[in-house]
Amino acid sequence: MDFSSFLTSLGTSFVIFVVLMMFFTWLSRKPVNQVVYFPSRILRGLEPWEGGRRSRSPVAWIREAFAASEADIVASAGVDAAVYLIFLSSVLGIFVLSGLLLLPVLLPIAATDHAYKSLAESNSNATFNNLDKLAMGNVHAKSSRLWAFLLANYWVSFVTFYVLWKSYKHVSDLRAATRSSQAVRPEDYAVLVRDIPADLQGQSRKEQVDSYFRALHPDTFYKSMVVTDNKQANKIWEELEGYKKKLARAEVVFAESKTTNNPEGTRPNNKTGFLGLIGEKVDTINYCNEKINELAAKLEIEQKETLKDKQQAAALVFFSSRPAAVSASQTLHAQMVDTWIVTEAPEPRQLIWKNLTKKFYERQIWQYGVYGIVFLTVVFYMIPIAAVSAFTTLQNLRKYLPFLKVIVNQKAVKTILEAYLPQLALIIFLALLPALLLFLSKAEGIPSQGHVIRAASGKYFYFIVFNVFLGVTIGGTLFRSLKIITKQPKKIVNLLADSLPPNATFFVTYVALQFFVGYGLELSRLVPLIIFHLKKKYLCKTEAEVKEAWAPGDFGYATRVPSNMLIMIVVFCYSVISPIIIPFGVVYFGLGWLIARNQALNVYVPSYESYGRMWPHMHSRIVASLIIFQVLMFGYLGLKKFYYAPLMLPLIILSFIFAYICNKRFYQSFSNTPLEMAYKDATKEIPNLDSVYAAYIPPCLKPEKPDDVEHYEDAKANVSRTSSV
Repeated sequence: MDFSSFLTSLGTSFVIFVVLMMFFTWLSRKPVNQVVYFPSRILRGLEPWEGGRRSRSPVAWIREAFAASEADIVASAGVDAAVYLIFLSSVLGIFVLSGLLLLPVLLPIAATDHAYKSLAESNSNATFNNLDKLAMGNVHAKSSRLWAFLLANYWVSFVTFYVLWKSYKHVSDLRAATRSSQAVRPEDYAVLVRDIPADLQGQSRKEQVDSYFRALHPDTFYKSMVVTDNKQANKIWEELEGYKKKLARAEVVFAESKTTNNPEGTRPNNKTGFLGLIGEKVDTINYCNEKINELAAKLEIEQKETLKDKQQAAALVFFSSRPAAVSASQTLHAQMVDTWIVTEAPEPRQLIWKNLTKKFYERQIWQYGVYGIVFLTVVFYMIPIAAVSAFTTLQNLRKYLPFLKVIVNQKAVKTILEAYLPQLALIIFLALLPALLLFLSKAEGIPSQGHVIRAASGKYFYFIVFNVFLGVTIGGTLFRSLKIITKQPKKIVNLLADSLPPNATFFVTYVALQFFVGYGLELSRLVPLIIFHLKKKYLCKTEAEVKEAWAPGDFGYATRVPSNMLIMIVVFCYSVISPIIIPFGVVYFGLGWLIARNQALNVYVPSYESYGRMWPHMHSRIVASLIIFQVLMFGYLGLKKFYYAPLMLPLIILSFIFAYICNKRFYQSFSNTPLEMAYKDATKEIPNLDSVYAAYIPPCLKPEKPDDVEHYEDAKANVSRTSSV
């Protein structure tokens, strides 16, 4: 990419961001759009704007985001959102502190050397641009100037150690303060029990679980909830809910049809066949009422049958106090590793019910199978990414698609394609991954949604490392230089060394495209706004449908965190090779932190809460990125024939030691709740344990009336006694 294409990419991306920010300022002031731009505040019963609509200047959201405290973030979007912001600010701090030394020192050192000029004089085919002069590639091999780049690695590493240690301690304290508060949380009084062995005494599952835990925890055991196979009950329940929504919609349509000219109105009707397009035509209101009555009776029968005959080898066990539940979750209950496995219960919203009943060895087999699939996918996904990264250059487009020469050779089109085409190709390929990785993680048998997201994010990290760097950087170079390599294999090392600094320009443009266009769309919420108004005008009739149309959802950590990690590892690995990338990383994470604070305060509503359980995952990936950066620099300094490159080895070892110390000091309090958290500020009065129990009842098995939880439990107990006779 030449310098003019780089400036075109940067300039147009910035203009797009400014336009999108102006759209946000203008559209967010309109009352009709409040539910799109301030849904979180509305759901919490707050006014969309503080100080009135006229106070909404283009920078008002920036002032509000800066002024908000961490307590405000936790109150509006939960601990997970606060921890995500700590992740962004930690990476931002690393790059800011690194850049304070690297930019004023390394840029002049690289710019005043002439390695690229010498290469161009000796090789007429060699090309370089003004940005390449600011990179480490412009320093001659064996030069004493390389000392500065070696010492820069130490500076970046020690800055990272300092920031991460402070952040880990801060997150740990935040998690402890939240978990030890007096708030009653259902998961604090429950444990998850899996792999319940077959009972040889003829007891039902519930009787077996009750007798087992009552014997081991006689003073604190409250009751149990045996997990059942709810597939059929859930199917009926979803169908019932669908007809309830359809009835509410039909009643609104009927009410709207009543006018002065037609006071009786027109009753809506529909066909009973496929998608309402074929079959008998019926009165919608009467038909829905009939189906609701029919399905309600059918669901009641299915609920009884499910509780009686579909009990599985897993259960939720409830205790009368938080310390008792924490102690039980960390106690080895059975001699055999594959029976009576007891862990902390996930939050009710997080439970993946179908995974709870998977057996121990089934989970192990699925886990190794998924790892194998991920490995093969990583390997084979590298091929199309490398091919696309090489194919989407203008030179190859002209070569392989000659009919495009007329268009591509035009100066304006050429500049735009060079600026955006390879970056867009990479973005599209990476956008296809999250759904696949979430599916594979669920297949492992993981019991909670938060754990699935952490697992999928970890797998995505492998793709980033092996595909973005090996696929784009190395694979693209090999693809482009295949003829040279086949004739002169010894040149492969030099080709790879020469390819690293020029690839920094590609990644600088990629980062700029992500934060200007990506964050501009995030802030302006143009896509959700358009979808909401289309649904409201053409599809929504009831208030429930309108609310469903503007429901904001959560942050979407499964895709958001891996995307941030991609930028993080790119900036890390090129921070010394091409320091000019650091300001772009600072802007990306600084702007991301600011916009994420705004979205946490005003937009997103958490779908679950794991109390910062994502942080150890984030921390370990930051350290892994640092180690990859150090290994890359060790190799690149070696390719530069710098004799002191082995001085990088102690730094790599030190990074592993740092990761080990952090893991030993902090991780256990994240994987298991410390007992002192459960005792500290514990509720003096016994909470309403029936409410705690009711929070875990699946929707398809919930009684019609919320107060009928006792009847639900009685039904289960009666079923147990009946089945054991």
